Amino acid sequence: MGASRQQRGHTRQRIQDVALELFAEQGYEKTSLREIAERLNVTKAALYYHFRTKEDILISLFQDLTKPMDELIEWGKQQPRTLGTKREVLSRYSEALNDAAPLFRFMQENQATVRELRSGEAFKDRMLLMVDLLREPDATMTDQVRCVTALFSMHAGMFALRDIEGDPEEKRKAVLEVATELITRANSPKES
Repeated sequence: MGASRQQRGHTRQRIQDVALELFAEQGYEKTSLREIAERLNVTKAALYYHFRTKEDILISLFQDLTKPMDELIEWGKQQPRTLGTKREVLSRYSEALNDAAPLFRFMQENQATVRELRSGEAFKDRMLLMVDLLREPDATMTDQVRCVTALFSMHAGMFALRDIEGDPEEKRKAVLEVATELITRANSPKES
């Protein structure tokens, strides 16, 4: 019995991967469930077993991305508000982003579609919670900007660095280093 459940999970994952590929190639609006089924070499009925609509596929992708974010936010809230914690939040977020790179590219390239989805709103709320983990309540405006920029540099790095030569893992580490520098600077004692 375990095998068939695992098989179902694998099929769901394949549907998500192929749908994202097609959304990226020809746009979300122009992609049909039929095309997704054809590329997977399954019947439309088999696809329906997992997802009723294109939007269901997209929502499931968002949920898979937001789950690690929610876990990270929960973890961060339990920790002392130290620089060490904030660095660890960035490090874990970097890993989560890396796993979700295709979805992030989709979000970047299909902002109008994402805005129409409730998931897009929920994602924005989570970003605000992430910023709250990184910044101090009494932070100066400049330090608040550093904290927001640290997070967004991680997103931007995924796109901007695509066209730069180099090892993807090296790029990820470089982006994380820059984000960590911003957080460190935002949380260093101020000269009066």
